[in-house]
Amino acid sequence: MKPAGLRRKLFFRIFALSVVMTIAFFLFSCAEVPVTQRKGLHLVPKSELISLSFQQYEEVLKKSKLSTDQKKVQMVRSVGERIAKASEAFLQDAGRDQQVKEYKWEFNLIEDDKTINAWAMPGGKVAVYTGILPITQDETGLAVVLGHEVAHAIADHGNERMSHALLANMGGMALSVALSQKPQKTRELFMTIFGVGANVGLLLPYSRLHENEADQIGLMLMARSGYDPRQAVPFWERMNQTEEKRPPEFLSTHPAPASRIASIKAYIPEAMSYYQRSLK
Repeated sequence: MKPAGLRRKLFFRIFALSVVMTIAFFLFSCAEVPVTQRKGLHLVPKSELISLSFQQYEEVLKKSKLSTDQKKVQMVRSVGERIAKASEAFLQDAGRDQQVKEYKWEFNLIEDDKTINAWAMPGGKVAVYTGILPITQDETGLAVVLGHEVAHAIADHGNERMSHALLANMGGMALSVALSQKPQKTRELFMTIFGVGANVGLLLPYSRLHENEADQIGLMLMARSGYDPRQAVPFWERMNQTEEKRPPEFLSTHPAPASRIASIKAYIPEAMSYYQRSLK
């Protein structure tokens, strides 16, 4: 065989091997989401992601004004702890005792009446803004919100989002390398993922998918905590009334109001079985 032929043969062998290795890498980097059993891409070592999460959470708290209304603060922490306890029981039932150890739950209320929001970072770091409390109205409404956010945490949506973000924005660079070479950009990317910004592009479908999963899992968590999951519907109806003109659903990181409420209603019968057991 001529040298050129040997080179082509060697090239194709190397190419085929690289394809197989890449496919194997992605397959072994997938993890299953509780309840939905969907496989998600997790390329970031959990220890690195949680370490960054804890650092960024502390930075947010330092730069924010924390609420001094002890009644509201206690409500957020009380509901949050009940939801967190239910999430750990959920994971233990699924044989994920090791995953439970990853969470250091913390719930804080940020004084900002103009921000209607709440979010959770990997490792169980959660923030609620006072602007959402008039919409939650009571503990059950707050349980809808915190169930949703805790669901994001136990479903490891943070790892999946960060994995896709690193692929899309940094060429698949490892998180530790990105933090070393581009610390500011990496931290900004992390905060965008867990903030309120909407992305149109590669990350968009995953964001909407995560919202749907968090709605489903969140209903189970609030129900298992002893909160009536049927109250999720009026909460989202109130939430929708506060929103300004919405973009088309395919340009939004959140499901459209009608789609979201329809999906939630479909999940309620399953959630009610948990709720009824919690009352016994």
